[in-house]
Amino acid sequence: MKILITGASGFIGTNLMEDFISKGYEVLNIDFNKPKIPERKSLWKNVDITEYSPFEREVLDFNPDYLVHLAARTDLDGKTLDDYDANVTGVENLMNIVHKCPNLKKVIVTSSKFVTRNGYQIKNQHDYCPHTKYGESKVETEIRVWGNEPQCDWCIIRPTSIWGPWFGVPYRNFFDMVMRRMYFHIGHIKCHKTYGYIGNAIYQIEQLLFTETSDSENKVFYIGDEPAYEINEWADEIANELGFKVPTMPVWFVKCLAKFGDFLGLFKIHFPMQSFRFGNMTNDGINDMRNTYKIAPKTPYTRLEGTRATIEWIKKYEGKK
Repeated sequence: MKILITGASGFIGTNLMEDFISKGYEVLNIDFNKPKIPERKSLWKNVDITEYSPFEREVLDFNPDYLVHLAARTDLDGKTLDDYDANVTGVENLMNIVHKCPNLKKVIVTSSKFVTRNGYQIKNQHDYCPHTKYGESKVETEIRVWGNEPQCDWCIIRPTSIWGPWFGVPYRNFFDMVMRRMYFHIGHIKCHKTYGYIGNAIYQIEQLLFTETSDSENKVFYIGDEPAYEINEWADEIANELGFKVPTMPVWFVKCLAKFGDFLGLFKIHFPMQSFRFGNMTNDGINDMRNTYKIAPKTPYTRLEGTRATIEWIKKYEGKK
């Protein structure tokens, strides 16, 4: 079985590739970044997906049975849609190329939870409400998939906040803050958010890849853990594994810090607490995981198991720096 992964040098892709290799699949990574694991360099093609001809050549030469498209620009720093050309032109190129793949049985295209703002309750799979240029670019990703559907089976995945070994900034910011004792609870506010441990995310992606998703009304799947995490509880869990307790600060004090951070921001001075961050730490962000769990109901890892594995990976990774 031949599986092509675009963007397998990234966080999710690195883990997905290792899982597929362990199961004996023939895997190819198309990415313009080299693999995180040096031993996988022989399975990597250095290709920019916004350049049609080299992208097409490598895909058709490999002739995959399955394709998982992860390649994208994923940061929030872009100022215009043009800054996210991989998420627009790259997907246009992909959707044209997959029509030329004779053996292709399934395509998964990766979007993002950022096609809607935090807390927005979607009405259907075409309901968008982005609040960042990155989110807008992922709306364009989805529009281009729907506008040029593969002839084989396909679906769109929207990863939530995925975490675990091989993650980087900004995905590991929460872990880093807790581990460095820079994180604190804000009063007694309870905040619930959908996160997903990478081991469970890989299981969900694999189940979606090898399960038929032909219902046109059910083509979009969030990737993450159910139920949503209570963030203070998770922070306490991480701290407990490291032998300390997370402090609590009064709400009024943190609000003052946020306002001070906003003021410094006017002068391009970075401060770790601003109103945007305060809102993110105190407002729920829960995604509907029901259709994903119908196909992938038995996530293999508990949050605590994932937390322990991630702490061990961070210690090992930091030790090599």
